[in-house]
Amino acid sequence: MAYNNLGNLLRGMYRYDEALDCYRRALAIAPDYAAARAHKLDLEAHICDWEGIAADRAGIPRLGVESAAVPPFMMFALDDHPARHRARSERLVAETYRATPMPPSPPLPRPPHMAGRLRIGYFSADFHNHATLYLMARLFELHDRDRFAVHAYSYGPDQDDEMRRRLRGAVEVFRDVRHLGDREVAELARGDAIDIAIDLKGYTTGTRSGIFAFRPAPVQINYLGYPGTMGADFIDYIIADPVVIPARLRGAYSEKIITLPYSYMASDDRRAIADGPVTRTDMALPENAFVFACFNNSYKISADVFDIWMRLLGKVEGSVLWLLRANRWAEANLANEAARRGIDPARLIFADKLPPAEHLARQRLADMFLDTFAFNAHTTASDALWGGLPIVTKLGESFSARVAGSLLNAVGLPDLITDDEGDYERLALDLATHPEKLAAIRARLAARRLTAPLFDSARHTRHVEQGYVEAYRRHAEGLAPDHIEIAP
Repeated sequence: MAYNNLGNLLRGMYRYDEALDCYRRALAIAPDYAAARAHKLDLEAHICDWEGIAADRAGIPRLGVESAAVPPFMMFALDDHPARHRARSERLVAETYRATPMPPSPPLPRPPHMAGRLRIGYFSADFHNHATLYLMARLFELHDRDRFAVHAYSYGPDQDDEMRRRLRGAVEVFRDVRHLGDREVAELARGDAIDIAIDLKGYTTGTRSGIFAFRPAPVQINYLGYPGTMGADFIDYIIADPVVIPARLRGAYSEKIITLPYSYMASDDRRAIADGPVTRTDMALPENAFVFACFNNSYKISADVFDIWMRLLGKVEGSVLWLLRANRWAEANLANEAARRGIDPARLIFADKLPPAEHLARQRLADMFLDTFAFNAHTTASDALWGGLPIVTKLGESFSARVAGSLLNAVGLPDLITDDEGDYERLALDLATHPEKLAAIRARLAARRLTAPLFDSARHTRHVEQGYVEAYRRHAEGLAPDHIEIAP
């Protein structure tokens, strides 16, 4: 335990090599120590140490399923199996969230048949300049104030930045609850008479899903921040769409599904794209090369997808792969892996992080976005499409492995969705070597970007609101939660 905790501390200080050594020391002492195994694997994924992951590959299906609980989010990039993701979440709940829900609050008086506004409470640690709020800000602004009273409960850092100010201006009640315990937050929400509570974090960094174990609202929903099931009896619904959770996979989710007709993902149709000139030279890209791009986090890059990427570089003369700079260990490992596959590491170009508007602007410098498999591009895919960059993706089984397909379907480019690795590679190569085909796809994206459902923030907000109303109607009529499908 001491070595595992020291590893976590060192990782927080970005001393990844020392942290990894600590996890390995913990496992040398206690090979069945599930938390240390999960932390080791997750850090190896972040630094693209695929040999380390391969050494544990046989045990990954059992980790967090047959072992003690592990952080479920860490397993998304390692195991594309939604039933096992559910088992991991349920084990985490059984071991961690033992809170006894408070007694049901007495029904509040309402005019006949739900007249009056529903009180919606959103809970998150990310109400600041963060991917969640970049996606959600417009939804907060577009909520129908005649029908909904919107509250935000923030248990993250108190940052006075642009997105936090925008949120505060969009909701009726903003509460900073950082210093309150889980039960106190739940009691506060009950005092605010919240009808529907939305967990925007799930089991991601900074989670406080324990608040929901105390039942702050009669209807509780998992939305956006966590791409999977929470496996908790205190979460009634998850918001999804027909791509991320098709009917055949509903059994892998403990929640009932609110299925939106297009994509589950919110978007901001007013997101600014920097209008200053940006050139390939500015971004250290070769002027006339074909530029494959993937701005996903390094932990999503697996050996199997990297094999394909390197074969594409080998077949498309002079092409380069543009990746997001993550950490020095990942860069060194990726360079070594490229060389092992016969590709000059100089053809991997690493992009520094930029402010959102500038990051969106540089999308146009790339020719094609290559998606990762078990854990797709999520916000990153939305960024690429909003910036005009086509994405080639492969559908997996888990929620996290189907998000880019959801976005492509909702923007009118379903032909960029593939079902297996072979089709993914063939499609990417075909588009990279037939510029007229790729140009036609880029033109379609440009034409549909402002009209397709994916970036129609008002339509998306109305669909989400319909889901809320139907979920609460079932509660008000004494009915158990059930699957809800929202019509286009």
